[in-house]
Amino acid sequence: MLDEIRELIAKHARPSMETPIDGLLVSSVDSTEEHHDLTEPLLVVLAQGGKRLLLGDEVHEYRAGDCLVVSAEVPVSGHFFDVSRDFPALGVGMVLRPAAIAPLLLAAPTDRRAAPAIATGKAGPELLDAVLRLLRLLDHPEDARVLAPLYEQEILWRLLTGPHGASVRQIGLADSGLSLVGRAIRWIRQNYAEPIRVADLARLAGMSESAFHRHFRAVTTMSPIQFRKLIRLQEARSLLVARPGDVAGVGHLVGYDSPTQFSREYRELFGAPPGQDAARLRADSSFAVRGLP
Repeated sequence: MLDEIRELIAKHARPSMETPIDGLLVSSVDSTEEHHDLTEPLLVVLAQGGKRLLLGDEVHEYRAGDCLVVSAEVPVSGHFFDVSRDFPALGVGMVLRPAAIAPLLLAAPTDRRAAPAIATGKAGPELLDAVLRLLRLLDHPEDARVLAPLYEQEILWRLLTGPHGASVRQIGLADSGLSLVGRAIRWIRQNYAEPIRVADLARLAGMSESAFHRHFRAVTTMSPIQFRKLIRLQEARSLLVARPGDVAGVGHLVGYDSPTQFSREYRELFGAPPGQDAARLRADSSFAVRGLP
C-alpha cells in the first residue's frame, strides 16, 4: 500500500504542495535543512523518509508509515532525515476542517481528554487505505467531485475512532479547550506586532487567567508571550527574504522597538544575524520548498 502511495505522491508533487482536490496536499522534499513554519490543523501521512518536528521544547519524530496530527495553528521547526536527491521525503496531507469534523461527532466515541496540538503514531491499514483511495482520485478528476468528500469523511472517521480521536474531536467542538484557546491563537497570529495583555486573551477565550494559561500551555507547550515571539520572528524571516537590507525596518514592522533585541532574539532562534540569514535564504533555492510539517 505504501508503495502505491509513494508513486502517486512522486507523480503529483509540486512546490506549492497543492492539488486539484481541495484540502489535499502532497509533498516531495530532498533537503535536510531546518525550517520554521506556521502550521494549520492537518493530518500528514509520511510515505518515505523521516522528520523531526519541534513544538516549544517537545520533539516529535515520525517515519514512513506513521502519521502526524496537528490540531491547532502553532509555530513549529523541524527537518527531514534519511532523505537525499534520489530518495526524497514523500508525504500526503489533508487539512482538518472543523465543519467536516463536527457532523461526525454525534456518532463518534465521546473523548473529551485534553490533547496537545501535535501527536504522532502509526497510520493503521484502514487509514492508509482511505488515504490511498483519495490520492488515486488525482488520476480520475471526473470522480473527485463526488468521491473526494466521501473519502475525506472516512479518513476523519478513522481518526476520530483511533488513537488520535481526542485531538481531532477538539477541532470540531466549538466549546472545547482547543477551540477556545484557538481564538487567542488566531488573534496573536493576526496582531503579532501589537502589545498583548494575557488578561485580554483570557477574556477573548472566555476563561479565567489561570485556566487560560493552563490550556494555552497544554495546547502549544508555550506561554502566550513565547508564542508571540516565535510568530514575530518567523514573520520577520519571511519579510527579510524580500527586504534583506532593511533589518531595522523589518524588526519594527513585526513589533520590535529595539533593533538590538530583534537581532539578538533572531540569532538565538535561527542561528545567524538577520541580514546574513536572509542573504543565505535568498541564495538557497530549497527555501521555498518547505514540505509538510
